[in-house]
Amino acid sequence: MLANVNPAVLTIILVGILLFALIIFFKTIRIVPQKMAFIIERLGKYSNTLEAGFHILVPFLDRVSYKHTLKEQAIDVPPQQCITKDNIAVEVDGILYMQVVDPKKASYGINNYPFASRATGSNHYEERNG
Repeated sequence: MLANVNPAVLTIILVGILLFALIIFFKTIRIVPQKMAFIIERLGKYSNTLEAGFHILVPFLDRVSYKHTLKEQAIDVPPQQCITKDNIAVEVDGILYMQVVDPKKASYGINNYPFASRATGSNHYEERNG
């Protein structure tokens, strides 16, 4: 049966199968760098959080949906005008230091956690100085 098949067609089929196997292999292996966390979804639902190290996923079912750095980040809070208790206008700006502690909540608990942190820091500046 294989004697009647054109060798060029057989080569194309073998290259296709090899390419498919290579794609499956690379979709299966994930290496998470130090101070990073990957959120894995299985069929669109949260499955688990991968910490630093070597991990094997189920191809075509698992996917990395979010990647978070666990390092401390410095975010600039934009300057804003405040009026002190003795009616003096003061412009206040600052730097907000934050770190992701729970990657699952940073992914699914809020839509944009850097913006929310910046807004909360700005609000606290206003309360303290206003």
